Amino acid sequence: MTYKTSGVCSRAINFEIDGENKVRNVTFEGGCSGNTQGVARLVEGMDVHEAIRRLEGIRCGHRPTSCPDQLSRALKGALE
Repeated sequence: MTYKTSGVCSRAINFEIDGENKVRNVTFEGGCSGNTQGVARLVEGMDVHEAIRRLEGIRCGHRPTSCPDQLSRALKGALE
């Protein structure tokens, strides 16, 4: 799946959710490379609900969202 981000430096997030509700193959298009790679590796294989719980609401400076928060929104949308 591809999620078009809003309010952050990255333009989009690509990811998969496998048959066991595990997050797989997360990649960010744009954004701070080190941070987005770190987030992607940390959530690899994590239960989708746990990933949402951990990432939801994280802010980037004064922005009301962040790349991790955008990933949580993308995952929520994929479950709906």
